Amino acid sequence: MLKNFFDIAILLTDGVKYTLALFAVTIVGSMPLGLLLTFMRIGKSTILRGITSFYVYIMRGTPLLLQLYFFYYGLPFIPGMKNVIVLDRLTAAMLAFVLNYAAYFCEIFRGGIISVDKGQYEAARVLGFSKVQTLFKIVLPQMLRVSLPSIANESITLVKDTALVTVIGVTEILYFAKATVNRQAVFTAYPVAAVFYLLMTYIITKLFDYLERKYSF
Repeated sequence: MLKNFFDIAILLTDGVKYTLALFAVTIVGSMPLGLLLTFMRIGKSTILRGITSFYVYIMRGTPLLLQLYFFYYGLPFIPGMKNVIVLDRLTAAMLAFVLNYAAYFCEIFRGGIISVDKGQYEAARVLGFSKVQTLFKIVLPQMLRVSLPSIANESITLVKDTALVTVIGVTEILYFAKATVNRQAVFTAYPVAAVFYLLMTYIITKLFDYLERKYSF
C-alpha cells in the first residue's frame, strides 16, 4: 500500500513542476500589475479610474474557468487575431491567471493604502518628504503589512486554482492524477494529489505566518 502510494507520488511529480511554474509566474506577474492597477484606481484621472474599475469588475465578476477558455480557445476567434495571437496551453493559462489575480491584488492593495491614516501624509509633508518618498517609505510598507493576511489567503487560493488548468489540457498535478486513475483503475492518485496541494499550502501558510510576525510593528 505504502509502496503504491510512493510510486504514484513519483508519477505525479511530473505535474508538480507545471503547478509550481504557474504559481510562481502568477505571483511574480500579478502582484506588480495589481499594484500598478491600484495606483490607477486611486489616482486623480477619472478616465483611468473608470477603465481600472471596469477591468477589475470584469476579472472578478467572471469565473476564472471561463477566462481560461477565452484566452486559450477564444482569442483566435477575435476578428483579425486568428494568425496573430496563438498561445500554447501553458502560456494561455499563465496569462489568464496573471490578469485575474492582478484584479484581486489591486483591491487588496487599495484597501491597504486606504487604511493608512491621513495624518501620516500630513506628517510626511511637514518633515519634508516628497510624494514619492512618502509613498515608498511610509505608505507602501504599511500597506504591505496590513495586506499580508489577504495576500496569504489569495496565495493559498491560487495553489488550489491551478487545478483548473486541466480543462485546457495543461499537465499539472490533477491532470496526472486523473490520468493515473484512468490508466490503473486505482483511486489512490487523488489522495496523493491532495497531499501535494496540502504540502504547498502548508509551506505558504508558514511563510506568511513568519512574515506577519516579522512585520508586526
